[in-house]
Amino acid sequence: MEKFEDIIQKYNYELPEKLIAQKPASPRDEAHLLIYSRTDDKIYCDKFLNIAKYLPQNAVLVFNETKVLPARLNLKKETGGKVEILYLKSRGGLLEFLADRKLNVGSKIFLNRNIVFEVVAHEEKNYLLKPLFDAKKFEIILEKYGVAPIPPYIKHSPLSKGQLKQQYQTIFAKYSGSAAAPTASLHFTKRVLASLKKAKVDVKFITLHVGLGTFAPLTQENLKTKKLHAEFYNIDKKTAEFLNKAKHQGRPIIAVGTTVARTLEASVRNGQLKNLSGQTDIFISEGYKFGFIDGMVTNFHVPKSSLLMLVSALVGKDKIIEIYKFAIAKKFKFYSFGDGMLIR
Repeated sequence: MEKFEDIIQKYNYELPEKLIAQKPASPRDEAHLLIYSRTDDKIYCDKFLNIAKYLPQNAVLVFNETKVLPARLNLKKETGGKVEILYLKSRGGLLEFLADRKLNVGSKIFLNRNIVFEVVAHEEKNYLLKPLFDAKKFEIILEKYGVAPIPPYIKHSPLSKGQLKQQYQTIFAKYSGSAAAPTASLHFTKRVLASLKKAKVDVKFITLHVGLGTFAPLTQENLKTKKLHAEFYNIDKKTAEFLNKAKHQGRPIIAVGTTVARTLEASVRNGQLKNLSGQTDIFISEGYKFGFIDGMVTNFHVPKSSLLMLVSALVGKDKIIEIYKFAIAKKFKFYSFGDGMLIR
């Protein structure tokens, strides 16, 4: 049996640090676009602005309209020491957080004199906090005081915290709950959406709230169980009906991002979207038979990651590494704020 390290190593590649994007293109749709056509095994290059002309005829684009929560808060302990916490989820009137240093159960931490949390439990790496204020106002507090949980590889961005918060959000973000942006969608601007409408490309929206697990390194357990971290998704009934009809008509379904791919593939049963809401821990990798999507818009992903493995399931492991090496040679920018790719 092949060793875990040997399997993961097949999804490795060397990336010069200067190609890790520290800010998005300005405007965003001026990012580069790599187009890989599976029918003729050819690569094309253009600006993202022109994506409409490369989409298959009668294509339907599906976006994720999740909204990134500015989930990091900087607070003070009763001792006066600083602590940074990262909101994960609500649990029966309590709030679950990660903290960058030890907190004592029973102690209090302060944002200011009106916004105070009591530490009520410590479970492994996570803390349960009780808000000593109106919990209904918590999301408003995050929006006002919180910092966007920017990926760890964006270390030298020239953008301010406020600019990062704004730029690390899609223009159609609607439902709060993500720890990370669906980054393939960051390239889409009003003029790109207008060009899609002009080209009579139908656009639909689903929701998947991206969890922190998206940044976690793969483990042997992931490969063994064929499961990843669980994430909540929802597909509106009318959207599902439209997409099911389009699929039945043979129209190409293009997922904008790995989050949309996970959602649609988690929902599909016998070629139709049926499980429209719930948690998905689906792990898509090479050898997976896609049941619903026919193509994908995606960014360039971190080596040895589940996201890279998902994209490889569409084109093959060797081909995706070949495409990435081509992109590196052409000096494409990588990761969240980087350039985009269309696989059709």
